[in-house]
Amino acid sequence: MFKINNREIGLHKEPYIIAELSANHNGSLDRAKASIKAAKESGAHAIKLQTYTADTMTIDCNKSDFIVKGGLWNGYKLYDLYNEAHTPYDWHKELFSYAKEISITSFSTPFDETAVQLLEELDTPAYKIASFELTDIPLIRLVAKTGKPLLISTGMASEQEITDAVDAARNAGCESLLLFHCISSYPAPIEQAHLKKIINLRKKFGVEVGLSDHTLGTAAAIASIALGASVIEKHFTLSRNEKGPDSEFSIEPNELKDLVNYTKDAWNALGNENFSRPEVEIDSKKFRRSLYFVSDIKSGEKIKSTDIRRIRPGFGIPPKHFDEIIGKTVTKDVSRGEAVRWELISND
Repeated sequence: MFKINNREIGLHKEPYIIAELSANHNGSLDRAKASIKAAKESGAHAIKLQTYTADTMTIDCNKSDFIVKGGLWNGYKLYDLYNEAHTPYDWHKELFSYAKEISITSFSTPFDETAVQLLEELDTPAYKIASFELTDIPLIRLVAKTGKPLLISTGMASEQEITDAVDAARNAGCESLLLFHCISSYPAPIEQAHLKKIINLRKKFGVEVGLSDHTLGTAAAIASIALGASVIEKHFTLSRNEKGPDSEFSIEPNELKDLVNYTKDAWNALGNENFSRPEVEIDSKKFRRSLYFVSDIKSGEKIKSTDIRRIRPGFGIPPKHFDEIIGKTVTKDVSRGEAVRWELISND
């Protein structure tokens, strides 16, 4: 059973929604706190940070390898991008405390050993491994050894790479593991969301599966619930108009509120797979078709095909008995508009 802060997560529970703050604080601690509050007010179950510095992510180097080419961050030097986007270590304690104060779960994605050390000091209730770090097996082992629930994103990963990450986590002591289906494109084209992989991840690895969603809007996230996603993670910003590194593919508070409500509706709509009928249909059954007399017939007379019809409502014998009734005699006088009932039909 997968839990974060003693909250059960799984197919038997409504979807767990994580608002990813990422770089959308735009360098302001006050904005970060306002984002946490807005996420709480929008119905998110958790807020997730990212714990790194430019120096723990890369080196300050101007060589071509370190320059982003194409996409949302085209032309950025990696060091400069991470320096702009990072959440300072000295903010973490205040942000974790504030989240606790307003009763929303907070945890983070660590990117190196120093981040894990800081998050352990803050008693983070869970860890997330980013898609780009799925191949960092030493980091996964380190996080797994904490014994905390571990969520791993699978963007860009091959089946073997996912297997390696899962095995590393389990062998290092992780007993509570969740995999995120993820497409690591920012934003991700909806036609390349490949949500059916959610089914495959759950089947192959025997774990809870979520969706770390980078598509625009909420359609993919809502659809994923029908395929077995139990957690949705979505980048979150107070306003896309206030530009930041991740703002273009992040949702705003009103959209987050819709995401919470619509994914819950989708989950509620799934119901069960057996053939039992819901109680809400009981009153509707009376409007099914059934057999009715459409002629006045005297007792002892035979029923002709023109004497009965298959019509609504449904208080008479089911239509499948139409041919069986033809040629039978009635046991009493019947009138037009009377439901055909077995006690009115002779067994002769």
